[in-house]
Amino acid sequence: MRKYLFVLTALITASGLFANGSSEASGASADSADPGEVNVYSHRHYEADQELFDAFTAETGIKVNVVQAKADELIERMRSEGAASPADVLITVDAGRLTRAENLGLLQSVSSAVLDETVPSKLRDPEGHWYALTKRARVIVYDKQVMPEPGVSTYAELADPDLGADILIRSSSNIYNISLLASMVNREGEAAAKAWAEGVVGNMARDPQGNDRDQMRALVAGEGDYAVVNTYYVGLLLNADDPADVAVGERIGLIFPDQNGVGTHVNISGAGVAANAPNPENARRLIEFLVSEEAQKVFSMQNHEYPVNPAVEPSGTAAMWGTFVEDDGNVAALGDFADQAVRLFDEAGWR
Repeated sequence: MRKYLFVLTALITASGLFANGSSEASGASADSADPGEVNVYSHRHYEADQELFDAFTAETGIKVNVVQAKADELIERMRSEGAASPADVLITVDAGRLTRAENLGLLQSVSSAVLDETVPSKLRDPEGHWYALTKRARVIVYDKQVMPEPGVSTYAELADPDLGADILIRSSSNIYNISLLASMVNREGEAAAKAWAEGVVGNMARDPQGNDRDQMRALVAGEGDYAVVNTYYVGLLLNADDPADVAVGERIGLIFPDQNGVGTHVNISGAGVAANAPNPENARRLIEFLVSEEAQKVFSMQNHEYPVNPAVEPSGTAAMWGTFVEDDGNVAALGDFADQAVRLFDEAGWR
């Protein structure tokens, strides 16, 4: 994996691809012995991210300091730190948490032609408080060895009492499920979303437990018929160091739901500049760096997340799943309806 950092650093050093206007825009003059730093509060925990931070430092001289924790913990930390917070950039693994941070006044609006031209409008806050870095689709998976052809093609079918199949899925507290249900509240209303949640609960193979990879391991072990997971977790299984996980990945078939309707639910990981950022220009430069073509290739190749930069192709693993129709709603709505989704999960008995 380190080869990607070597190639990336070589490319940006040779071309100056990520330079962004005058030296003043970086927060330090070209003659300064210390170009400064940028402090990142991140929910992401991937090797690719650190490699990109290292590459950013190699190109700009700006030191990247990273604090890692769950998104809610980082948001609460920023709230408690107030105006004295050292955070420059908040990175989370879904749009809902970014919207929550924005609503709490923890993010500032950013003016960036680079970000506005690179990140599609449906994948960023309309007022520039945050921008997507990667995409992930929430899909239905099945065991190809047991089921040569899938029997469902929509999210709605998972809630059908006559399905005759058992569903494996994470808990209602999982942000990926919260955002999925939030998208249904936004599109279909609370009553329909609650009915769907109740139907899935009735079809569950077991009480929710584990992460997305655990759902697929249980699926291959014969504990259920379908599971709901993010696409990149399938890619991580297929490219895992553990042969047992690779074997699980090779048995997984993907269904992109609702291809004849509104399209498959897509969520993001994304970043925003902190409201009290001590280094706001360096923060903006880092986010611009992370949506550049070369950085997006690293996210794509290593994590098998879908790039947000339209000029970058998915990894070979993701490409083999084919193209699909995405839900074209702005992902900002996922945060707007998150509280309703949590309440509806509780009312449906989804634990």
